[in-house]
Amino acid sequence: MLQRRSRVAPSAAQTELAAALAALRDDLDAPADFPVDVLEEAEAAQAPVPDLDLRHVPFATLDPPGSRDLDQAFHLERSGTGYTVRYAIADVPAFVVAGGAVDAEARRRGQTLYAADGRIPLHPAVLSEDRASLLPGAERPALVWTFDLDDAGSVADLRLERALIRSRAQLDYASTQAALDRGDEGPASLLPEIGALRVDLERLRGGASLNLPDEEVVRTPDGGYAIERRHPLPVEEWNAQLSLMTGMAAASLMLDARVGILRTMPQPDEAAFAAFRLQTEALGRPWTSGRYGDYLRGLERADPMTLPVLEAAASLFRGAGYLTFDGAVPDDTVQAAIAAPYAHATAPLRRLVDRWTLAICLAAAEGREAPEWARDSLAELPALMQSSAQRASRLDTATVDAVEAALVTPLVGTTVQATVIEVRGERATVQLSEPAVTASSPVPPGTAAGASVPLRVVRADVGRGEIEFAI
Repeated sequence: MLQRRSRVAPSAAQTELAAALAALRDDLDAPADFPVDVLEEAEAAQAPVPDLDLRHVPFATLDPPGSRDLDQAFHLERSGTGYTVRYAIADVPAFVVAGGAVDAEARRRGQTLYAADGRIPLHPAVLSEDRASLLPGAERPALVWTFDLDDAGSVADLRLERALIRSRAQLDYASTQAALDRGDEGPASLLPEIGALRVDLERLRGGASLNLPDEEVVRTPDGGYAIERRHPLPVEEWNAQLSLMTGMAAASLMLDARVGILRTMPQPDEAAFAAFRLQTEALGRPWTSGRYGDYLRGLERADPMTLPVLEAAASLFRGAGYLTFDGAVPDDTVQAAIAAPYAHATAPLRRLVDRWTLAICLAAAEGREAPEWARDSLAELPALMQSSAQRASRLDTATVDAVEAALVTPLVGTTVQATVIEVRGERATVQLSEPAVTASSPVPPGTAAGASVPLRVVRADVGRGEIEFAI
């Protein structure tokens, strides 16, 4: 795991940064608090006890440390020459009344937002961090997907049931990766094996995973802020394959039922592929043959040019959206990066659309018609999710921009070395190593991606999130 942290030292810039982050929340109309009627309804919400009792199954969750909004729990076991994977999802549809106050507020929010100074949740904490969350030791209703996998990791059979479960352990990524590396037995012991098989199936389908390093603004013990950039651990990629498998199963159920909502992304066109090939050549890591997914999977994490290549590859992963249908199945249902039809179905505590997917899938699995409330509001979902995605993107971008400006403030008037990631005309995206800042800058004529250039820091405006460099 490659990890770098750049910290904003206690200073006037830190005070300015705190003010900028608070102002950003106001500009986005993203309050953390909920209206009184929403809180009252959430407090009174009760889910019926499911008939199926799976409390004997030792489920476990796997999330960042300290998480309370636990959407998924898994149980993995061998079955003959294959495997049985149980994937339990928080039963949010059982708690939220369609047309009620919680429902209306969730539609306005769309998704949980992650700000540097705290989360802005989709649902009140009494639901998202307590009654609906799959917390360890607590009995919870859940929507349980059971997958029978063959020895290649392919789904031979599946079912979806409403059940009562009790998670036994709350795992985090770093500790779980360390335990797997030591060979310790635990709830995730089969995850590398199953995850690797699912990754290989993704390759055979022609799918591709970008796996860009995470960039997160975090609070420091002294009350300041820092930017952490790190590559996902292998266990995170294996765990993601369980979610992808579930999303593909959800899409299949809805397509068979001829009603639902898919997550789509178009295949990159030839112009995008040609541009990416040129960028890989300029970076000295040419993509000369094979599918782009295979090329991306073959990049070495320790190679300093991998990050610029992945940044360039982001241009191939654009145009994602949502597609609803009721009665007639759409012609083009494939999510290009996954190379299969796919639906969001595993994060209902944090993402609005998953509640619709789960409700429709459960009805299909039980041989019932999709709920009327879900059908009646399907057409609204793409716009609601697009609006919330735009809000989340603005929050993420503006937060990182403000923190990066604060990091660079002490360097105003000095010269720094920067690595060129991508050149566009007379300007380029450049990467500073310390502090770890990505920014736009003018570059000398003829500069190529991958070059190291000296730049003078002219200005850093924390409130606007702007950094100005000069050659």
